[in-house]
Parts: sequence; structure tokens; C-alpha cells
Amino acid sequence: MTRVQANLLLLLAGAIWGAGFIAQSTAMKSLGPVWFIGLRFAVATLVALPFALWEKARATSPLRRSDLAGFVLTGIALFAAAAFQQVGLLTTTVTNSGFLTGLYVVFTPILTVLVLRRRPHWIVWPAAFMASFGIFLLSGGTLAALTLGDMLTIFCAVLWSVQMICVGVFSGRSGRPLALSLVQFFVCAVVGCGAGLLFEPVSLAAISGALPEILYAGLFSSGVAFIFQNVAQRYTTAPQAAIFLSSEALFAALFGVLLLGETISPAGYAGCAIIFLAMLAVELVPELLRPRRAVTPVEA
Repeated sequence: MTRVQANLLLLLAGAIWGAGFIAQSTAMKSLGPVWFIGLRFAVATLVALPFALWEKARATSPLRRSDLAGFVLTGIALFAAAAFQQVGLLTTTVTNSGFLTGLYVVFTPILTVLVLRRRPHWIVWPAAFMASFGIFLLSGGTLAALTLGDMLTIFCAVLWSVQMICVGVFSGRSGRPLALSLVQFFVCAVVGCGAGLLFEPVSLAAISGALPEILYAGLFSSGVAFIFQNVAQRYTTAPQAAIFLSSEALFAALFGVLLLGETISPAGYAGCAIIFLAMLAVELVPELLRPRRAVTPVEA
């Protein structure tokens, strides 16, 4: 897979997440946030299982314990990010949540430098701030006074960055992105359902009321989109992945217009254009500035 193909796969994952944001916000009308996370990732585990078994059959060497531990760590980061986002939605607006979650495009390159000591391509920095500003305009260009939900969502953005860095490290090192998907989904399902039993009421009626949202989030937003992320990040960097995945804000607005009859302001359209330009810059500038090797003419 080429870097261009990987980034396009990440763009598709962003589109799936954008559509899933609607399901994620409406599910809590009948089901608690932690139960929703546990059940959606239980479905995602079933989605990933046959692919992980297929990958295992083709693998030339078994998984190392260090890789398996990294997969579990990735799952913990994923659960924590999803939980902070979902609980934050109880006390913040969808507009604020969409913008503040998108801050992972800034946090990811910062954490990449601090934790991995790797410097991303210089274009990532202006592109990250462009994408953040675009998301801000797309959200309406205003933020209400910060609430507890807003603070939880900001911390969620940091955790999404941690998860992306973990995926980049452990998927690339192990060469087993589908096994990583299975393990991180299973960790989220076990922790989510276990915490739900302890802290939230549940009933068959509540699960039935949120079943369409659980199935969409489990099959597509969790199962398919995160598998796309894990596979694609073997061929691109975490900071670049963050920028392409930030397209979820753009697609969330688009699906809000198509499915919910919402409208986008002129500032919102400007935000869409800025996000798109940020993704183009990350994709094209490194290629345009890549040193060209001299071609030796073939002697007749």
C-alpha cells in the first residue's frame, strides 16, 4: 500500500466516523454512555475476529508478548478516549464536542515529538492549525463558556492522540494490524461492559431502544473505520493520520445536512475548504519538495 492509498483509507475512516457522530449522540437518549461504548465494541470484536484469524493463518511468526502488551495499551487508550468523549457529550454541546475533539490534530504532532522524539514533516504544523481553525469555523465559529463536558472532551482529544501514536508504533512493529484491531476492541468491550455493570443501570428495553446506533457504531464506526485506521497507519505517520481523520468533522456536517436537515453557514463552508486544503497540503507538499534524483541517460 502506498502512502497516498493509506491516506485515502484514513479519509474514508473519517467519513464513517462523521456519519457515526449522529448515532453516537442520539444513543444516549435510552442508554448510558459506558454501556454504549461496551456494546458497540463487543459488536466490533465480532467484526474483527474473522479478519484477525485470516491474518494469523498467513503470519510467518507468532505475536510477541511485547506486541500483545502494546495492543492492550492501545485498547485502554481507545476506551479512555471514547469514554471521556461520550460522557462529555452529556454536559456539552455537539458543536463544542466536535471542535474540541478535533484538537487531536494539534496534540498528535506535539506528542510525537515529546514521546517518540520524531520530528514530523514541517508542513504538518501549519496544516494541523489550519485543520483546527477549519473545524472551529465549521462548528459555527463560536464556543460557549467552557463546561465540565468541554474539559473532558479536551482530555479526550489528548487520549485520541495517544491512541493514534500507539497504533502507529505497535501496528508497524508487529505487522499485525488486524490482531491489534481485535485486541483493542475486546479490551474496550470488556472494560465498557464491566464498568457499565458497576455504574449504570441497563435493561433490554434500553438496549433495544439504542440498537440501531449500537449496530452502526459497532459495525462501521468501530469495526470497519478503526480497522482502516490500523491498516493505513502502517504506511503513514501519526500526525498525517490525525489530519486526514479530522475530516470526520467535515463529514459530520455534511451528513447533518443530508440526514437531519441542518444548515451550514458561510463560515462553515470556509471551514470545509480550509480542512480540505490542510489535507491537500499534507499530501502534496512532501511530494513536491522531495529531492529528485538525477536520471542517467542510457547509452545507445
